[in-house]
Amino acid sequence: MAVTTSALRRYPELEEKTFLVCIGAAKCATSWLYHYLDAVPNVATSPLKELHFFNARFPANNIANVDALALSRLALHMEQPGDRLDNLRMRDGFQASLDRVQMIHDDNAYFAHFARLCLADTRCVCDLTPAYATIGVNGLRYLRDMFRSQGCRLRLLYIMRDPVDRYWSQIRHLQQINPADEPIENWQMALTAPPLVARADYQGTVSALDAIFSTEDLLYLFYETLFDDGTLSRLCDHIGVPFVPGAESEPRNETKVKRSLPGAVHAALHAQLAPQYAFCRDRFGAAIPSAWRA
Repeated sequence: MAVTTSALRRYPELEEKTFLVCIGAAKCATSWLYHYLDAVPNVATSPLKELHFFNARFPANNIANVDALALSRLALHMEQPGDRLDNLRMRDGFQASLDRVQMIHDDNAYFAHFARLCLADTRCVCDLTPAYATIGVNGLRYLRDMFRSQGCRLRLLYIMRDPVDRYWSQIRHLQQINPADEPIENWQMALTAPPLVARADYQGTVSALDAIFSTEDLLYLFYETLFDDGTLSRLCDHIGVPFVPGAESEPRNETKVKRSLPGAVHAALHAQLAPQYAFCRDRFGAAIPSAWRA
């Protein structure tokens, strides 16, 4: 069983470090951001781009059983050719997968994983898991309380994208990973599926973050301007590392299913997401990219 937050071990390796938790949103270039941060000096990223630790504890809006996936990933490492102990010693992903399975039973394993990644010059460690945007108020409070057990500086990042474009990108991504369900053809069901609705709820996520965390701990960015050096400079300031320009690179984890947004789907999405546009206009004002549809 997971230990209570009051019983968590304190890891000296994390003392005075910045711990960045990117909680979303899905399909907002977090894979690109992971590779960007992995190349920034003094930043340590997990070999597992997404830990799925907190949403495993608050799983109501999970798309899959993330702990079962962690076990499957470890099993794949165990089945690789060669000596298992040598593989474990040599392959960072193997050790990280073992760490992640241990997290099923022990909250300490989450911090132990990142403590093991810290080097003498590490200033920041990162967990980029977009599904954390779905854990709700109780999940975010749990996250906050866990980090109070450590001597690191928690910083949170939430990236938003034009609501219609983001939702359609996610539907296309689901078509890619599970074509048998035909989510594009069954788009009406996708519009009401609770896990997808939760990922589109900027208002709920931002309101919860604003209520639970201090302003200095939060950074809100937009997908449409994420790749600009000015935006990346703000991010580097947020996590306390020197600015590094973004390198030109191919998109990461880009959805391969290409399908234009049909007019009927656009109209339905726009009607459903109108409150999200209205909230963002009120909350972020002129910071919203001009490319947003409304």
